[in-house]
Amino acid sequence: MAGDQGQGRGVRHAPLVLVAAVARNGVIGANQGLPWRLSSDLKRYKALTWGKPMVMGRKTYLTIGRALPGRETIVVTRDPGFAAPGVLVAHDLKAALELAAERARVMGADEVVVAGGGEIYAQTMALAERLLITEVALDATGETRFPPIDPGKWREVRREKGARGPRDDADFAFVEYERRGETIPS
Repeated sequence: MAGDQGQGRGVRHAPLVLVAAVARNGVIGANQGLPWRLSSDLKRYKALTWGKPMVMGRKTYLTIGRALPGRETIVVTRDPGFAAPGVLVAHDLKAALELAAERARVMGADEVVVAGGGEIYAQTMALAERLLITEVALDATGETRFPPIDPGKWREVRREKGARGPRDDADFAFVEYERRGETIPS
């Protein structure tokens, strides 16, 4: 809230939400891409992220290959020479999250989306307020994993079985988690 800014508590950041599709065995990526095809989940992803700033690592961005329309993409990279059309670049996670909070304010977005990959998810899990997970009903082969969701820290608040379409490789469920009543580090 605007009244919270600069009042000795620091800048109020827009809440972080992690959005990911995760196989039963925790895999989220294989060979710099997704280990499945889930057209239904991609439509949901678009709806969840539309009009919001998205923070992602360079490898995730390169997997997508372009800035996604209707969202503001912030790429975290240690490469000082990295640039891509239509994206903002931050050279560390703290700078990316500060930039995303500012962009959320300017855009009128109610949250900041963390969109991967595995390292970025692991670094932001303790800062997030919600997790929007598509549970993919398969054990995938891959090298990139989502951090374990600790039931002592996260409470499942909604679950909806997805309607598998002809362009979906597996069954899936949309699951929302909220952080249990602990304070999020600033």
